[in-house]
Amino acid sequence: METVLLFVLGVVIILIGLGVSIALHEIGHLVPAKLFGVKVTQYMIGFGKTLFSFRRGETEYGVKALPLGGYISMIGMFPPGKQGGAGRNATTGFMQSMAQDARTASAETVAVGEEERTFYRLAVWKRVIIMFGGPFMNLLIAVVLFGVLLMGFGAPQNSTTVGSVSQCVIPASSTSQTCSADDPQGPAAAAGLKPGDTIVSIDGTPITSWAQSTTIIRESAGRSLSIVLRRDGAERTVTLTPATNQVAKIDAAGLVVKDANGKVETYSAGFAGIGAVQKLVPQPITSVLPAVGAQIGGVFGVVIHLPERMVDIWNAAFGSGQRDANGPVGVIGIGRAAGELTALDGVPVVDKAYTMIGLLASLNVALFVFNLIPLLPLDGGHIAGALWEGIRRSFAKIFRRRDPGPVDMAKLMPLTFAVVIVLGGMSLLLAYADIVKPINLFG
Repeated sequence: METVLLFVLGVVIILIGLGVSIALHEIGHLVPAKLFGVKVTQYMIGFGKTLFSFRRGETEYGVKALPLGGYISMIGMFPPGKQGGAGRNATTGFMQSMAQDARTASAETVAVGEEERTFYRLAVWKRVIIMFGGPFMNLLIAVVLFGVLLMGFGAPQNSTTVGSVSQCVIPASSTSQTCSADDPQGPAAAAGLKPGDTIVSIDGTPITSWAQSTTIIRESAGRSLSIVLRRDGAERTVTLTPATNQVAKIDAAGLVVKDANGKVETYSAGFAGIGAVQKLVPQPITSVLPAVGAQIGGVFGVVIHLPERMVDIWNAAFGSGQRDANGPVGVIGIGRAAGELTALDGVPVVDKAYTMIGLLASLNVALFVFNLIPLLPLDGGHIAGALWEGIRRSFAKIFRRRDPGPVDMAKLMPLTFAVVIVLGGMSLLLAYADIVKPINLFG
């Protein structure tokens, strides 16, 4: 029962964090919109039926039943048709009808005397600021959370304490990851090393980092090493003879080196069969932005390859394939991961808090990147439209042509409709995969 309650607590925490992120995202739109004089009629968290709301001035604030996003309603999102405020007659097909309906709905929100308070009449730079304000809030949240992680908790780094000891040496050609009776004993196990031992020195060289000990061991294949350990407060000396292992060559860029035939080049290196205990080491403030940048790059890579990743998710959900632990995860998967985290036994609360904050930070980076995709109805689509309008007007001014006027974003409503269908389908597929073939992050 306690495990179930802890699981539910984790889900609730991540949902609250997601809700706060969405709320702040919409505030990122709301504040500049009001500062620039645009009339905002609604500020809503969620979609569907309104659960509760209240009005402050001209804006209704509320929460809706489906917590899958949020929005603010600004009057005059689309310019009227070129033949007057009512727009063109949409008699030439479904696509034109969608565009006309969008213009009509936008015009209906504009009361007499409020024409100057419409969104489409704003200067291009003001519209860009309003639409970028939402993703910027997610970026700001991510920076703050990564700051808490790196400066408050620290970054995981290998210590000089042994965390694991391999009991055998498994051949590189073996497909098994468990020891068999025919496998030779691991060098560290044969020397008597145990988890919890701290390496003090190797052959008289004081050890101050795990990388230092790894370098010495790799360069000492087949040669006996005198290792001083600290165990239970007392020092003892053991003799370890690293086994010879074939290791892939890595170039200066961190890439695996291959020969002319495409075969991976290897070299002989010493192998002891030990792993380090990781500890959190607080980092300086200068480490925060690079960490956020690296996370943005990773999410951007996921977005670029999203179509093929969705195919992989489909194959995993409806076939025998396995989910990629580094692939896309839906809201259900994130909630499940949070629940599993809080329900884990034997994990310190500090470690759970660290991982939970990391989940929320990564989620906000994902929201930042995803919302900047230049497609309607995403914020990036509105930004792209505003920038295109600025480019058109700039060229018209340079070549002394007539002002082309605002870009009619309503013409993109058919594409917007298609994007909504695709995003909805992806969300449903992720939800189904998160249920039938979840990614186990902590097992």
